[in-house]
Amino acid sequence: MNSRFASLRQLVLIFTLATLTQAPALAEEGQAGDEGADTAGWTAIVRNSPYWASQGVYRNILTIRRWVLKESGYCSNPDRHILFDMRGQFLGWISDGADRATTQKRLNDTRQSLHTKGLTEEWVAGDAHTKGYPFALACNQPHVNLDLAVARYLGTREQDRVWGAWDDLSFATREQPGSLHGALMYIVQRRSEQNRFALPAVLPRYLAGQILIESGGQARAHSRANAKGILQLSPPALKDCQIKPQNYWHRLAQIDCALRLMHQNARNLQPAFDERFGHLPENKRNELFVLLLIQAYHGGASRVQALLEDETLAKPAEYFAANHERFTAGDIAFGMVFHNLGRDRLGLASLYYVADVQLATEALCKTDTLGSARFCAGK
Repeated sequence: MNSRFASLRQLVLIFTLATLTQAPALAEEGQAGDEGADTAGWTAIVRNSPYWASQGVYRNILTIRRWVLKESGYCSNPDRHILFDMRGQFLGWISDGADRATTQKRLNDTRQSLHTKGLTEEWVAGDAHTKGYPFALACNQPHVNLDLAVARYLGTREQDRVWGAWDDLSFATREQPGSLHGALMYIVQRRSEQNRFALPAVLPRYLAGQILIESGGQARAHSRANAKGILQLSPPALKDCQIKPQNYWHRLAQIDCALRLMHQNARNLQPAFDERFGHLPENKRNELFVLLLIQAYHGGASRVQALLEDETLAKPAEYFAANHERFTAGDIAFGMVFHNLGRDRLGLASLYYVADVQLATEALCKTDTLGSARFCAGK
């Protein structure tokens, strides 16, 4: 299978992107490791915020993440931080300083100024060990080049195409390789015919988005946490899928394994989800469930289950279930996480991941190849 090769340039790029997480952005401002300990500052603001504040949060977070991924809007200049409130509403921006200390001071001065102007009721100074409030997000941080990732996924270049066999799967040929999209749809159809996996009909679209966000479609993507391949699966997850180390990078195996993990997560979460949200209208219920499955892929099914069932962590879900008419499915999914920030290792990165996957699916569905396809239809 031609997933075995990747150019040296690709490997250098993966290493460089991993290293950059330590560079311009402040540790307290929305990095992947932002699930810090509970403190009396910004977490107190989260705890005291009313649940209704999550109205519109999904759309707002999508907007600021789009600026990062597309290097547009207020992130058209990468040397900036943008500030936003608990609803994800953009409040302002700063130009980064020459060093972290200068950038941090500018952020805190701007926070205080926003409060003085009445744009936010509270403000908290951030430092190297904790977030401040309003929250801040660095424009200059590792992110996927969506245009290039989409091209890889669609097999625009021959070197990104795929062929081979895995388990009882056989896709394309050396002489006529296919695209990652073709491989994904082939495996979904095959496993559906075999009744192996029971998954929401729209999930393949989001799994495609995850391929783009997890690896940029690069077969040999390798994170500092030792996650591997196009879907950044950990060695324990790959082992659970009975994949041998020599096949860890195998793209058909990666897709098949991810579908299996999604199926397991769906099966484990479905009873608790139905108990909490089974009364929602079908389309809204289905959309919410898919967003929670994406969250589970990122942070673990047990953490999402706790958001549905735990005596403390499920309080936001209880409110949203009783008042769902006032919120979109995305607002509910994000609100369940937001009102628990700082608990159970839940951080802003949990929201950013789901937002980025949504934006990646939108990018795919704007292409001429997939725009009018059934793959992009419906909720």
